[in-house]
Amino acid sequence: MSHRVVSLIASATEIVCALGFEDELVGRSHECDYPPGIERLPACCSSKVKVEASSREIDDQVRSLVGDGLSVYRVDPDLLNRLAPTVIVTQTQCDVCAASLEDVEHAVCELVTSNPVLVSLEPMALGDVWKDIRSVAAALGDPARGDALVARLRTRLDDLRARTRTIQPRPTVGCIEWTDPLMMAGNWVPELVEIAGGIDPLGEAGKHSGYVEIERLAETDPDVIAIMPCGFDIERGAREMAPLVAHPEWRQLSAVRAGRVVVTDGNQYFNRPGPRLVESAEILAEFLHPDQFDFGHFGRGWTWWETPEQARRRRTG
Repeated sequence: MSHRVVSLIASATEIVCALGFEDELVGRSHECDYPPGIERLPACCSSKVKVEASSREIDDQVRSLVGDGLSVYRVDPDLLNRLAPTVIVTQTQCDVCAASLEDVEHAVCELVTSNPVLVSLEPMALGDVWKDIRSVAAALGDPARGDALVARLRTRLDDLRARTRTIQPRPTVGCIEWTDPLMMAGNWVPELVEIAGGIDPLGEAGKHSGYVEIERLAETDPDVIAIMPCGFDIERGAREMAPLVAHPEWRQLSAVRAGRVVVTDGNQYFNRPGPRLVESAEILAEFLHPDQFDFGHFGRGWTWWETPEQARRRRTG
């Protein structure tokens, strides 16, 4: 039996495709951009947030919308109705990340006549991601594909963990999910750090990412700092570091003085709870242990960030 699938979250689109159901996708979210070519599908939702604004302004917009009980996204019920989906995949983990279940239920009840099955994902930790993959596979009528994909992904992570298990010392890493205001990554990121052979002293596995003051980062003073802003690629992430770098405490951090600050593509990797969390763990291993791992992600998934002084030394040295 074939399906007509609409995915309203980028990670779910990747899950559907990794399960081998890409040909059954008929609609996507405005943020779905992987695998390549998926942009050909119509976008069934849009953002109310001006994403070209600064990090601080984006945070203010989101807080205002959520504080007023409003959704950050618009779902297009007319388009959904024309697409006549049999399955719609959304999420309830974060109303800032994608269209919420409430938005989709409202759109479905309002106009969609195809009576689709709603699959709502709620990933808070790695184990939840495996559960969500199986849920999507079951909704598409082939639970065995879900089991097989989960087994492949877990095997790759287990193999990486086996390679990092004996590495000593294990560097500490501060994983920054938002630069202004400062927010440290939680959810599955601390688990990925452990698998990659590091220690995350500020993130809590299975918990939402949390705001901190830079004094807390300075107090912890991690060996490595990783910038992985939600929704931003490497170039945008580097641009949004300006308010963080302006703090006097920033220049005193050990990772900054040692040149061990990296900027990652947080949009494509760390903030998408789907199959490419495996690549996210590999990226962590590459910059935590650069002498021991090279999976080919440098320049695409992450790069070193330099102070102006470090850049000058590199150019002249």
